[in-house]
Amino acid sequence: MMEKDLFFDFDEELSEESQNIEERADSDDDQQEMFEHYRFDISSGQEPMRVDKYLSTHMEYTSRHRIQLAIKAEYIRVNEKIVKANYIVRPGDVVKFVMPYQRRGLEILPENIPLNIVYEDDDLLVLNKEAGMVVHPGHGHFSGTLVNALAYHLGISQGPDAEDERMGVLVHRIDKDTSGLLVVAKNDESQLNLAKQFFVHSIERRYVAIVWGNLKEDEGTITGNIGRDPNDRMRFKVFPDGDHGKHAVTHYRVLERFGYVTVVECRLETGRTHQIRVHFNWIGHPLFNDERYDGAEIRKGTIYAKYRQFIENCFKLLPRQALHAKTLGFIHPSTKQMVRFDSPLPDDMQALIDKWRKYSENMSQFLEEE
Repeated sequence: MMEKDLFFDFDEELSEESQNIEERADSDDDQQEMFEHYRFDISSGQEPMRVDKYLSTHMEYTSRHRIQLAIKAEYIRVNEKIVKANYIVRPGDVVKFVMPYQRRGLEILPENIPLNIVYEDDDLLVLNKEAGMVVHPGHGHFSGTLVNALAYHLGISQGPDAEDERMGVLVHRIDKDTSGLLVVAKNDESQLNLAKQFFVHSIERRYVAIVWGNLKEDEGTITGNIGRDPNDRMRFKVFPDGDHGKHAVTHYRVLERFGYVTVVECRLETGRTHQIRVHFNWIGHPLFNDERYDGAEIRKGTIYAKYRQFIENCFKLLPRQALHAKTLGFIHPSTKQMVRFDSPLPDDMQALIDKWRKYSENMSQFLEEE
């Protein structure tokens, strides 16, 4: 008997008590990595069989080769123990494993959309996504997405029932209006390897954000469970009691202070939906111009009309949340060497920082003259 739980999160534990096939897909464009969790209870009439062969005969759309790669990457356990592909399953065994989600039932049409690719080889590519680009088709965005652009770049198209290892598999995602680095796997082996690194939190991910207010400490850690806001399905919130949501940890350090706003570097220990945005809003420092999380209004500053006009000009300069995925580091699936990529701040964020720096300097001079 097989049970499957499809969901968007690396850190969710496999439910021991799940009785039915259940699909859970959050509605936002910028969900976290999607995994499928499986459980097989080997029946009393089952003949002894290699675990890779057993799984390939019981899992539609999944090749034996992909299953063998998953076993090699230690995704599969029998009776809570890691096994090799030649393990013989017998009645009473319980087989559990996590498999990175495979595209199924979605037509992908190639579109000639420019991509800012910073690195590419036979196994993967790293790109710098512009703000405003939706990562994956769905929920009103069936074209013009990053996946459509990747299909064109790789020279392939995909019908609803097609399976093409070259299509490019997004190992993670970032919000539509967040800019920055993403890694894309170009084959099954790379996907499984990179996904495992996200699973165990060994990926280095650093962001630069501009937040409202003047943070008290030069560095710190924000810890608080994150889950969907029951009062607003489009938002997530922190559940400080820990009874709801999923464990989330964000580390930060201050890069520059401008009095009414602060530039920070954030390092993700976990990867929850909207994590940085939700965490900083929770501590009273929402991201600058983050409309969804209370940052698209004046949160700090003066009451003067001239200051209000300055903020309006800043919002026009950066018409999105001030967040950029700046650094991405991981072990290369083939070379086994650590690789690290860094992207400069996009023009809109750099221009905003320059504008605030000039404003802060002018204010300091004014106060000195007073």
